[in-house]
Amino acid sequence: MDLTGARWRKSSHSSAQGQCVEVATNFPEFSAIRDSKDPQGHVLVLAEARFADFIHSLRSGGFDG
Repeated sequence: MDLTGARWRKSSHSSAQGQCVEVATNFPEFSAIRDSKDPQGHVLVLAEARFADFIHSLRSGGFDG
């Protein structure tokens, strides 16, 4: 998948220790997520609807464990 045009951004809530993820949401059909400490590493790509579900789960505590 070509992510050359990705506009990556970090949350304003990112950790000062660099424990952050970056997202690129500028694509019409999908969003991409990567580790800010390893920008050349693996990228998680989600269809736009699945990305919205993922964010909803994060905000509602769906991954708290």
